[in-house]
Amino acid sequence: MTTTPTAAFPADAPGALGRGEAGAPGPASGRRSAGTVARGLVALTKPRIIELLLVTTVPTMLLAQRGLPSVTLVLATLVGGTLAAGSANTINCYLDRDIDAVMKRTARRPLVAGGHGTIRPGEALAWGIALGAGATALLGLMANWLAASLADAAILFYIFIYTLLLKRRSPANIVIGGAAGCFPVLVGWAAVKGTIAVPAIVLFAVIFLWTPPHFWALAMKFRKDYAAAGIPMLPVVAPAVEVTRKIVWYSYAMVAATLALVPYAGWIYGAGALGLGGWFLAEAHRLHALVARAGPSGANPGATGSARPAPIRLFHLSIGYLTLLFAVVAVTALLPWGRW
Repeated sequence: MTTTPTAAFPADAPGALGRGEAGAPGPASGRRSAGTVARGLVALTKPRIIELLLVTTVPTMLLAQRGLPSVTLVLATLVGGTLAAGSANTINCYLDRDIDAVMKRTARRPLVAGGHGTIRPGEALAWGIALGAGATALLGLMANWLAASLADAAILFYIFIYTLLLKRRSPANIVIGGAAGCFPVLVGWAAVKGTIAVPAIVLFAVIFLWTPPHFWALAMKFRKDYAAAGIPMLPVVAPAVEVTRKIVWYSYAMVAATLALVPYAGWIYGAGALGLGGWFLAEAHRLHALVARAGPSGANPGATGSARPAPIRLFHLSIGYLTLLFAVVAVTALLPWGRW
C-alpha cells in the first residue's frame, strides 16, 4: 500500500513546514499562485499510490457482480475510494512532515521546506479532512453506507494505527499498518453487494500478505533514509538476510491466499494465480539467495550486475504482480459463470 503514518508532532517540531533551514519563512509563507497550491494539494494525496489501490477495486466489483456493475456505481466507488485514499495520504504527510524533511526520498514533498514548502500544515490538514468527508458522502449516497463506513475505517486505521501508533515504534509497523491498503477490496465488494463475503476477505488477505514483501523491498533500498529518520522499519533493525527470509515466508503465504480464491473465481483464475505466484516466488528466492551470498557486509566482491542484490527489482515486480493478478480476477469474472 506504500508510505507510512506516524506519531503527531507539534507545528514547530524539526522539519515543520513553511520554514527554511535556518528558521526563516519558507516559500509557503509568501504569495503562491493558485496553480502552485493546487499542484501541491494533489501531490499530498500521493496519486501513484492511489492508482494501485484502484487497480484492486474494479476487479473486486466485477467479481462481486459476476459481470459489469452499473457505470455510475463503478465511477462513484472509484471517485469515493480516491478521495478516501487521498485523505489518509494527505493527513499522513501532515503528521510525517518532520521525518519527510530528513529522508532524501521525501524531502521534496509540498509540506517540506526542501520541497519549497508550497503548502502550509493547516491547509494540508483541512484538505485531508475535507477529502475524507467528501468520500463518506459520495460513497454513502451513491453506493451504500457500508462501503462508506469501510472507507472511513481505512482512513482511521492508516492514521491512528499505522501512523500514530506503530510507524515510529515497531518493526511490525508495515505488517499491521499495511492492512489499511487492503480496505479497497472490501469497499468495492460492499458497494456492489451491500455486504462482506468470503471472496472479499480472501482478497483482503492477499493484499495484506503482499504488503510486507512489497514494502520491505523498498525499505531495503532506502534503509539509510529510514535509519536517519529513526523509523524502525525491519531492514533498519534486522540483518538483510533475515529481512529477505521473511519476504520469502510472506510470499508463500500470499500465493497460498491467492489459491484460496479458486472456488469462487474458477480454474482459469487458479492457473493464472499459480503462474504469477511462481514468478513472484522465484524472484523472492533469488533476492534471498543473493543477500545470503553477499554476507553481513552486503557486498560480494565477485558479484556484478544481476548477481548483486537488488531489492528494488522485487519492489517493482510486486507492483506488476498485483496488477496482473487482479487483471486475471477481472477477466475471469466476466466469463460465463459455471463454465470456467
